[in-house]
Amino acid sequence: MYKLYDFLPSGNCYKVRLLLNQLAIEYTRINIDILNKESRTPEFLKINPNGRTPVLCHDDKYLAESNAILWYLATHTRFLPKDQYEQAQVLQWMFFEQYSHEPNIATPRYWVSILKAENEYKEQLKDKMKAGYAALDVMEQHLVSNDFFVANQYTIADIALYAYTHVADEGDFDLSGYSRIKDWFRRVESQDHYISINKSK
Repeated sequence: MYKLYDFLPSGNCYKVRLLLNQLAIEYTRINIDILNKESRTPEFLKINPNGRTPVLCHDDKYLAESNAILWYLATHTRFLPKDQYEQAQVLQWMFFEQYSHEPNIATPRYWVSILKAENEYKEQLKDKMKAGYAALDVMEQHLVSNDFFVANQYTIADIALYAYTHVADEGDFDLSGYSRIKDWFRRVESQDHYISINKSK
């Protein structure tokens, strides 16, 4: 039995819901409203001392960090290549997503569309936007000669990067000049059992 501690608007949580759905894994979704500090309660901190969603529970074991959960679920499935080098490339893009991409694309979306506090973060947004566009440029260049990010197949590297990129406009990013990324969106969205970010299952 799987349980997912989840905040619906979160791209990090969406990654896990999307893969669970595409693997046809049944799970129980437990909503954690981070805006009401439900991830900071003593009960939740026993599950994840870092106080963040998502957290996956399987066989009474808890696993946090979205990309670690993706790797756990994808092992021995079509979403992770068998070749060792290609597996390392998947990790390369997932590390890129968490270090160079997510902090600069997800954070503006959180400030602008979820907290509705764009004016409060006006100065910080300038740096985030610059770094976010730099990350998008890296992705766009890679997609010039690749349909997907690794091994020319849909993997958890695509899921990790898609989650926040496809809603980057909610953080005021202009994707009109990123034709390769938009083509890649369509390829991701054409995959079997795709669900949108606002769907719980």
